[in-house]
Amino acid sequence: MSKYSYEFKKKVVMDYINGKGGYKSLCKENGIPSQTILRDWISAYKEFGNKGLMRSREKKNYSFEFKMHVVELYLTTEVSYRELALSLGINNPPMI
Repeated sequence: MSKYSYEFKKKVVMDYINGKGGYKSLCKENGIPSQTILRDWISAYKEFGNKGLMRSREKKNYSFEFKMHVVELYLTTEVSYRELALSLGINNPPMI
């Protein structure tokens, strides 16, 4: 079971987008332990819309070639793993 529901994530992300607070204040107000979590939600929402906040029920298998491609991109570019994940359609940046 996911620690945070879709509805909760959407509410906090929309509060941020609507200017009701910054990372620090929204995290404190909503009991989110890390600003990174909120940043990930906002990035996922901006990239994928509502689907970016939903927990995926499907298990994806990535080929060895795809994994190597992702590692090579990470090592040869100046992007963060978060930016790389979003550009490749991976909604879980820590997976990289």
